[in-house]
Amino acid sequence: MQRYFFFLFLTILFICKSQSQTKPEFRGVWVATVDNIDWPTKGNFNSEAQKAEFIKLLDMHQRNGINALIMQIRPAADAFYPSQYEPWSEWLTGVQGQPPVPYYDPLEFMITETHKRGMVFHAWMNPYRAEFTIGTSSISATHITKLHPEWFLTYGDKRYFDPGNKEVQQYVAGVVKDVVNRYPIDAIHFDDYFYPYRIAGVTFPDNASYQQYGNGLTKDDWRRSNTDSIIALLSRVIKATNKKCLFGISPFGIWRSVDRDPVNGSKTKGGASNYDDLYADILLWLKNGWIDYVAPQLYWEFGHRTAPYDLLLDWWNNHTFGRQCYIGLGIYKANVNKAWRETSQLPRQIEALRTKPNIQGMIFFSSKSFENNPNGWSDSLRLHYFKEPAAIPAMDWIK
Repeated sequence: MQRYFFFLFLTILFICKSQSQTKPEFRGVWVATVDNIDWPTKGNFNSEAQKAEFIKLLDMHQRNGINALIMQIRPAADAFYPSQYEPWSEWLTGVQGQPPVPYYDPLEFMITETHKRGMVFHAWMNPYRAEFTIGTSSISATHITKLHPEWFLTYGDKRYFDPGNKEVQQYVAGVVKDVVNRYPIDAIHFDDYFYPYRIAGVTFPDNASYQQYGNGLTKDDWRRSNTDSIIALLSRVIKATNKKCLFGISPFGIWRSVDRDPVNGSKTKGGASNYDDLYADILLWLKNGWIDYVAPQLYWEFGHRTAPYDLLLDWWNNHTFGRQCYIGLGIYKANVNKAWRETSQLPRQIEALRTKPNIQGMIFFSSKSFENNPNGWSDSLRLHYFKEPAAIPAMDWIK
């Protein structure tokens, strides 16, 4: 009889322990360096002060239960690390090309501190933006726009690499390979800026490249083929350099609306789309296994007039093609309108995504939004939703 109760006790203990274990979940936060959005604070060009500020940022996110940092290290063909390709970023030192004082390697420091806290580090790069604001951005003599001016196109107040130029694609691949080769990062991460968002009444000036490389395709199909080819190239380069390094994309939240694609489109109403406006065929990249995860930016509320959160959440859950999907959540939207003044808005979004079988986590934009505990949401994560630590979900295709 004693043996029976002993084994019964062990069985109950095992069940309780199994139930208490938290399911693996990706809990990330974007840290933007462009224009000093999140780090370092604008005007903070002292290395020791930058380190202290970064540690404070990391500790805040660790307390809140975050387990992944998506850190912007190449905002505009510049670098937050010593690079043979690109100059030091003006948002790090105040003047593009000027090294940190006292000297340190920010990327090495950030990776070490992030890993020390049991968090993964995804290196976030912008593929094609080269000059953030023409006429006011600090541009060094060694910047690629100075060395190869023929590679660039001006659109609005910014300068971009020409996505149709094959030399550009090889150059960007070299920049990515250099980082993957030299640093123990866990992933390369690209956001939604491939071809730039449309400016009303202004045509993106890539006609010369189209005439040279179009090969009979329509301009839209040619542009999509350019984006496809660099994603495929980068996928090969990353895996050949470090087979454990992931490749992730964070696209605009709408792939394509049903009015353009009755079969695969989402029931969203108008507005921009990845496929038709940014020339990014995310579904093709997922189907072909070129990327390991997708993190669509679903920065809309429940019941939004043209792009409801719940509708798009369901759409992405049904279009992951076996790759992982983390939902981009807009904590920065706190209090911008009636819906985002509701303290339940973000918690409901987290609860909803956790019901979807093909969604493995979330990423918040952006770091600075957490500092003031908007609507008590930092407390909600720390005390409830992320109270128990979670492992990063495994990927079966990564050996």
